[in-house]
Amino acid sequence: MLKASDLWNHDNTQLRTALSRGQAIGPDELAGWEYRGVALGLPEFVEKLTWKTFIKAFWRDPGAEFVRGWNVRLVQTGLDGAIEFKQKHGQPFSFGPYRVTALPHKLPFAIADGLLLDYGLETGFFDGMHLVRDPLVALNPGDPTQLLGWTYLQLGPWQLPTLPERDPAARRGVPASSPE
Repeated sequence: MLKASDLWNHDNTQLRTALSRGQAIGPDELAGWEYRGVALGLPEFVEKLTWKTFIKAFWRDPGAEFVRGWNVRLVQTGLDGAIEFKQKHGQPFSFGPYRVTALPHKLPFAIADGLLLDYGLETGFFDGMHLVRDPLVALNPGDPTQLLGWTYLQLGPWQLPTLPERDPAARRGVPASSPE
């Protein structure tokens, strides 16, 4: 059984291979869960300017036909450190809302099956996040607790791959806070 922590030291070629071998996951397997994410493949200077760990929250509103989600910034306490939300106006600092959808027919890299986190469906045109897409797979068949994603930018007909980002340690409950 592959664990997300097994991927922490993989290079981008190895991570892309793991993504292409990923397993299908259903939106309802994500709804109501928070995942601790780990940004992989980032140059060290970028990590220092942004973050290494974060939360991805998934939620289905009552009666909604789709699962949506958002990212939550964390105080950087290390890969195995305590989860401590960064605060903004007294609330967890959330950003980057997305909608969970089926994979599109065309991706910038091979992926067998999975879902897509589509930021363009939850943000306005003038929000830079509207270009972000994130295919998502389970690392192991039938196990929605260990996921891998790979963020890319959708620029009209062009797709620009960026960086992988996930090592979840799942927490069940109401997600931190939704960016409204």
